Amino acid sequence: MQQLEAHEVPLHKIFCSDYDFRIPDYQRPYAWEREQATQLLEDLVDALDRGDEEPYFLGSIVLVKRKGVSEAEVIDGQQRLTTLTILLAVLRDLTEDDELRQNLETLIVEPGSKIRKLAPKPRLALRARDAGFFQDHIQVTGATTTLVAVNKDSLKTDAQRSVRENAIALREKLKTWNEDRRLELVAMLSERTFLVVVSTPDLDSAHRIFSVMNARGLDLSPADIFKSLIIGELPDGASSEYATKWEDAEEALGRDDFADLFLHLRMIFSKERARRELLKEFPEQVLAQFKGKSAAFIDQVLLPYADAYEQLRDQSYSASASAEKVNRWLTRLSQLDNNDWRPPALWALRHHSDDATWLNEFFQKLERLAASMLLRRVYATPRAQRYADLLADLERVGLDAPGFELTPEERAETVDRLNGDIYLVTKVRKYVLLRLDEALANNPGVTYDHAIITVEHVLPQNPSTTSKWVQDFTDDERLQWTHRLGNLVLLNRAKNSEAQNYDFDTKKARYFTGKTGVAPFALTVGVVTEAAWTPELLEKRQQELLSTLSDEWDL
Repeated sequence: MQQLEAHEVPLHKIFCSDYDFRIPDYQRPYAWEREQATQLLEDLVDALDRGDEEPYFLGSIVLVKRKGVSEAEVIDGQQRLTTLTILLAVLRDLTEDDELRQNLETLIVEPGSKIRKLAPKPRLALRARDAGFFQDHIQVTGATTTLVAVNKDSLKTDAQRSVRENAIALREKLKTWNEDRRLELVAMLSERTFLVVVSTPDLDSAHRIFSVMNARGLDLSPADIFKSLIIGELPDGASSEYATKWEDAEEALGRDDFADLFLHLRMIFSKERARRELLKEFPEQVLAQFKGKSAAFIDQVLLPYADAYEQLRDQSYSASASAEKVNRWLTRLSQLDNNDWRPPALWALRHHSDDATWLNEFFQKLERLAASMLLRRVYATPRAQRYADLLADLERVGLDAPGFELTPEERAETVDRLNGDIYLVTKVRKYVLLRLDEALANNPGVTYDHAIITVEHVLPQNPSTTSKWVQDFTDDERLQWTHRLGNLVLLNRAKNSEAQNYDFDTKKARYFTGKTGVAPFALTVGVVTEAAWTPELLEKRQQELLSTLSDEWDL
């Protein structure tokens, strides 16, 4: 039988000679983006500022590792180990304290030994394609100070670009701190920040452990624990009735969405972003208000909010009039890359379900705010706080809530992002193009029967040197226009598979029209009607499209 071990390990014992971490080549590359790296730091700061000396857990990692041997193949946990190494390296390169710098260096690199003829060795080695870059630009002392000068376009992999961006983001945050504040963070990281290390000497066993740990719906969820607390408080005559109500609501939503509902309820009641795990915050911030009133919690909170969640998720709001307008807003919001907007949306559906006109105005304001934050790439912590503040405003003043408003600076930045190389922002481009297409179609809520819709270029990214594109556009003009709004169209997957760098006339005929000769997207129709595609036309088109979106979002 294979030997399985699981231990809570502080970070100073994670980054030590007990572990020689290696990311096997079959693993996916490092993929955390600036938002996740910055969120990790924000979470650590929250734990630091609480000052309660409680252990702070960063989750678990799964290793293939034999007892007594330092070599450890990382099956799960690469993203956290890599980001923690980046964080330690940034702290090392910012400190002016030589002793602290040496202490941090020891966490990042195993010291060598002249006596044993051993060279220093990084404690974490990424996949072969990225290991050298990571060592040269993160693990070598002083390396993070020069990363900003490294041209991201010269980097060979997305993982290397992520490493660069995350190191720069963490450095921007931490360089504003004084030395004492950074020392406090280092002390917390070292002594009271823990990972649960699960290790087995067998690769197959490690993968089974990873699968079980990530098998959603099998483990006891916070919702299950809250159920036992709430139902257990009811007298025998009522507990069976309310257990059935609870289980019916869970079945209607599905286990995963039902679990998410409790995260949103916590936000609705506390009107602040999460700072600790749900198991601690929900009883304090929600259930404490219903002590001895479990039936009221189920009847007045759980069931109506579960119903609101189902309407939100399925875009199935119903009313005698204007329901379709509300559902269109829900459809738009569902296309965002985050769900942080859901708590205020649920609050609105719960408290104003009988007023479709009110809801229509509410969701128009909410979508404008959400779209602006999407474009400005507001990351999770300030985004959640913005919605928490909005919830507080809504209870006081309703639709006049100041939280809906964009400052002049926010409006200007939103327009500036719209006017930039929007194609390069993967999580933004399709949302913007679909909203723009909807506005151009003059048919709010228009939908298309395509399984996948892609964003494509008219002026190609890499035209042939013999093509007319090269005659019509200088290198600078192609650099200026290729990835901007005016040069982009929507296509379905079938067309995308055919896309080539053909000249404009051929491209119109082969890609931008359907079987009937009519382009399926309003945005694309505007391209088909043009006789030529030139820098002058792009300038005009860019301004027209930008104006359309500015009007749509009142920018």
